[in-house]
Amino acid sequence: MKIAFPYMGTSHIAFKMLIRDLGHEPMVPPKLSKKTLTYGTQHSPEFACLPFKILLGSYLEAIEQGAELIITSGGSGPCRAGYYGVLHQKILQDLGYDTKIIVMESPYRNPFDFLGKIKSVISCSGVSWWTFIKVFYKAWEKLKLLDETEFLSHQIRPFECLRGETTKVFKECLNVIDESQTTEQIREARKLTQELLNNISQDHTRKVLKIGIIGEIYVVLEPFANHDLEVTLGEMGVLTHRSIYLSDWTRESTGYESKKNIIKAASPYINELFGGHGIYSVGHTVLYSQKGFDGVVQLAPFTCIPEIVAKTILAKVSNDFAIPVLTVFLDEQTGKAGLQTRLEAFVDLLGQKRAIQEGVVT
Repeated sequence: MKIAFPYMGTSHIAFKMLIRDLGHEPMVPPKLSKKTLTYGTQHSPEFACLPFKILLGSYLEAIEQGAELIITSGGSGPCRAGYYGVLHQKILQDLGYDTKIIVMESPYRNPFDFLGKIKSVISCSGVSWWTFIKVFYKAWEKLKLLDETEFLSHQIRPFECLRGETTKVFKECLNVIDESQTTEQIREARKLTQELLNNISQDHTRKVLKIGIIGEIYVVLEPFANHDLEVTLGEMGVLTHRSIYLSDWTRESTGYESKKNIIKAASPYINELFGGHGIYSVGHTVLYSQKGFDGVVQLAPFTCIPEIVAKTILAKVSNDFAIPVLTVFLDEQTGKAGLQTRLEAFVDLLGQKRAIQEGVVT
């Protein structure tokens, strides 16, 4: 069976291997582009947010390549993401496509539904549960390596002596990881990618600003959605720290890792889960301020209710902890040049604030 899946950061590299190991043909959608977004926008409701439109466009491109099944993740709580799978399926049907969408909800909430959907995928290729566990573990190791490698690249980029070198080496690292197909090869890839990145010429005498990245998970993780925001900031000499990676979200969704410390940090301002990652945006901002970060950038799809609620609360958090917060709402009209101008102004503001604190200027 030809199986497709959404783009979300670099995760497609791990999912491609998982689908192939399960005896199916992975249909990696074309790299996200303006064409993808145009496809999605044309067939989406006007009120739909940017992730909805990008995902729909990507599904349509995958179907053009022959995808027979699409596997995606769901959502919970008041966030509309929990309904996206149903809406996407209805739109595809209205367009005359019979491609089925399987939405994998959190196993922590409904383990029987989760296992049932896995069974439907592995049964048609004759793969046993034991084989599934082995290949899933291997894919999990690759996904963690992808996140570790990306995290390291963001730690190195603001110190690079030659602008753009980290991005170039990071792409080489992705190729190395993509080519690793066994558990042993993945271990070797971990050593090699760390070596490649750490060998980049760096100047650690620089005093860099530190900015935390918070917001809705898809626009935080997917560079196409946020116009490579972390790379842009890194090349401005800013050390960024993303509040979530896909491996983190997976641990949290399965109940393996707790968010209690984040919720506790947000509790003086809000103690209700109001959908999406809204409460975590508040909690992470408090934690970033306590860790000495200079500022925070909140990324949110236009019309995203949880992040709109979080934005109003963050005004109070920003005032109480003296940590500037820049909120960026993203939609199909957002341009890279305009976003870069806003980021440059924000970085200048943070630089002046630090200079005043250090007594460099009066």
